[in-house]
Amino acid sequence: MSRLVPRKSYQPSSPPKLLDRVKETLRRKHYSYRTEQAYVNWIKRYIFFHNLRHPAEMGAPEVEAFLTHLAVNENVASSTQNQALSALLFLYREVLRQDLGPIDALRAKKPKRLPTVLTKNEVHRLLNHLSGTYRLMAQLLYGSGLRLMECLRLRVKDLDFTRRTITVRDGKG
Repeated sequence: MSRLVPRKSYQPSSPPKLLDRVKETLRRKHYSYRTEQAYVNWIKRYIFFHNLRHPAEMGAPEVEAFLTHLAVNENVASSTQNQALSALLFLYREVLRQDLGPIDALRAKKPKRLPTVLTKNEVHRLLNHLSGTYRLMAQLLYGSGLRLMECLRLRVKDLDFTRRTITVRDGKG
């Protein structure tokens, strides 16, 4: 004998939370997972910096204050500050559909020094201290110019030894 169980009435769920909307928009626009992580982190930091105020209640002055704080108090690199700016512009333009207008924050200074580059001898000495998978990965990174995630995603079928080629899938750019 079967019992009839009353159906639960459909209750519309509450609107998605802000960070869920950000993630959904980033995925819909096919941004990388790493970009999603970085943007969500910057948006969280922005919200916490302004004592948990909702971004819809804020605007350009708050963005400028946050970016200036990053440059002055946290002494971040200019590329880091640019990433934070990009995350906040994405939030306001793509998720909240608000125009911030011009952002006039104090900008972090670009470094004037050249990056340190290892000599061939130093690279060989470094590679000689590695073994197994780590050595192979380091050699691929050094010899081919692959990015770390591109190297980590390689599969055996991506290597063609006869043509001396590597197929990079889902590479940046």
